[in-house]
Amino acid sequence: MAEIVQQRIEDRIPELEQLERVGLFTKNEVKSIIKRVTALEYKLHRLIINKEDFIAYIQYEINVLELIKKRRAHIHYHFKREEIEFPIIHRINNIFRRATNKWKDDVQMWLSHVAFCKKWSTKNQLSKVFSAMLAIHPDKPALWIMAAKSELEDRNSSESARHLFLRALRFHPNDKKVYQEYFRMELLHAEKLRKQKKELEKAEMNLGEYEFSAEILSGKLAEIVYRDATGKIKGAEFVISLLNIAAIFDFTKELQDSILQDLQTKYTEDNLTWDFMAKRELEAPGAGEELQTAKGRASEVSRREERCCQVYEEGLKSLNTGRCYGCVHCFGQLNENGLQTVCSPVCSQRGRLSAVAAVAMEMKEKYLDWSYTVGGYKKARKTFTSLQEVRPLSKSFFTRMIEIEKEQVSVNMMFVLILDLWLDYIQEELGPQGQPENCGKIHWRAMKFLEGESVERFISKYTLLQTGHI
Repeated sequence: MAEIVQQRIEDRIPELEQLERVGLFTKNEVKSIIKRVTALEYKLHRLIINKEDFIAYIQYEINVLELIKKRRAHIHYHFKREEIEFPIIHRINNIFRRATNKWKDDVQMWLSHVAFCKKWSTKNQLSKVFSAMLAIHPDKPALWIMAAKSELEDRNSSESARHLFLRALRFHPNDKKVYQEYFRMELLHAEKLRKQKKELEKAEMNLGEYEFSAEILSGKLAEIVYRDATGKIKGAEFVISLLNIAAIFDFTKELQDSILQDLQTKYTEDNLTWDFMAKRELEAPGAGEELQTAKGRASEVSRREERCCQVYEEGLKSLNTGRCYGCVHCFGQLNENGLQTVCSPVCSQRGRLSAVAAVAMEMKEKYLDWSYTVGGYKKARKTFTSLQEVRPLSKSFFTRMIEIEKEQVSVNMMFVLILDLWLDYIQEELGPQGQPENCGKIHWRAMKFLEGESVERFISKYTLLQTGHI
């Protein structure tokens, strides 16, 4: 073991000498580094090794990288990166590989490696990490999506992203999120090509050597994904989610019309279809000239609300089940002219006082939700007090109010506070009175404790902390 450790230390002597020679580190600092890494190397070569030792070593090396970065900026020295940073980055990647080989099931360890590769721009290594991770965790759709997005955003490779999405669908043929992100990716690819073509035309360059397929530019690949997705996954909610994605792009009118046609012909018995169509009427753009005057704006609001209510009523007649989402979706729409529109009193009253009990009950629940969304707890409480005096009432109407009460002690806020505490802890250790070698353990404990979106937020803020932006 001692021979292996000694060899590893000797291998890094050239980079340490380079650091001292160019003035980034002092002689005493180099000695301190050798002493520290020797201790860390011995821990990694014991008979019984633990994860925390790997994390501590990785964190120490990252701290050295960050210090080099700051010193470079301070003395304005920007040379010898291949001799200085590259060996450190290579070593960190090797330690990560050893750790993920030892603890294959630890997804957070894999994601930490991904985050490191992203930050230090090791794009080829990033693809290898994702490939190895997916070989171990093919059952996790989110990881396939993350890998595909990385290929598109970090490596600018739509072909690789497409390949990953297709592989993901072999493992998860009915996963909505995979299809949604695949659909989005194809539209992003088409948008990128359209921008490239426009720039070349603007520069009056000959497009002969460039291939711009009219079908790809119009989003035909995305349409193929849509057809495949809706052939396997049924339901208005899924179709609407794809339509909303398509609506983000300004070249998809034909695709949107096609999706809308499917929605109106295949899912007329789904209350979400009618709810969506009613909202479209409310949000439809009006005549520009009319909106220039207060009277014109008021008239346009009235027309939109009336059309919206007509669609809801048509939906109620068509469904004939007493189940259609209430008009609360009409509330609180803010258009580009700054005109605040709300559902007309007639429309909202129709729902809450409907002769169909199921409609009236659901309308009250939705109205309570809307009140909470736009006016907060106080408005929700006032709405609840008012509506509970008018029957019929549903159990979910009361349980929703209970949930609102509970949300006043926000779990999300608690996680935000805890996240900030972890960061403060790390920042303290990085300070003049702290012990930077403890940062690895703190980082790992935080990653194990946090959940869901909190993990991504922690990684993002931790990266900003390391780069000196917070």
